Amino acid sequence: MLFTAFVSGIIGSRLFYVLENLSYYLENPLEAIMLQHGGLSWYGGIFLGCAATVLYIRKKQLPLYKTLDLVMPFVALGQSIGRIGCFLNGCCYGKPSVFGLYFPVLDAQLIPTQVYSSLAALAIFTVLRILQDKPHKKGEILFIYFALYSFKRLLIEFWRADNPVMAFGLTLFQMISIVVFIISVWKIYLIRKNGDGSIFSKRSFHKK
Repeated sequence: MLFTAFVSGIIGSRLFYVLENLSYYLENPLEAIMLQHGGLSWYGGIFLGCAATVLYIRKKQLPLYKTLDLVMPFVALGQSIGRIGCFLNGCCYGKPSVFGLYFPVLDAQLIPTQVYSSLAALAIFTVLRILQDKPHKKGEILFIYFALYSFKRLLIEFWRADNPVMAFGLTLFQMISIVVFIISVWKIYLIRKNGDGSIFSKRSFHKK
């Protein structure tokens, strides 16, 4: 399952990034497959990765929410580690600041948003692991992850300088984060109220 999520996540991350920069890749189509040149978008990875994982879970007839609750804290941990790579590479950079760090690759003193993202993701991992060991309803860990991550991304984007403002003073990722946060909070409410916030029938994911 994790291998399926990893491969589909990489594909989704690349596809989303290519769509973000479509004009460039239409002029340089071979660059679309040059992963060594960088260019991955987390939201694309999480969406396609989750979709592929859900299909895998359905095929194996595993309990959907119970399975996803098990792995989501470690998705956050993986993000935390991945952002260290962003920091070393100089991508996902912040705005210029006299209190920032100097990035030789950009020859500028910038807010180290990669470090903040890494620490925030590590905090999310810690919170989810604590909640995992406490009584909880199926699906809570999954949607708490999405709520915390989307809220974190919404805030971090105000400090980042690599994503253009699209509308209402917000970047594309902030608008996506707002939608994800609202849906996640609503799902958490349904799960805690009814014990079942699933968009799928229980019968489809009944563990045999």
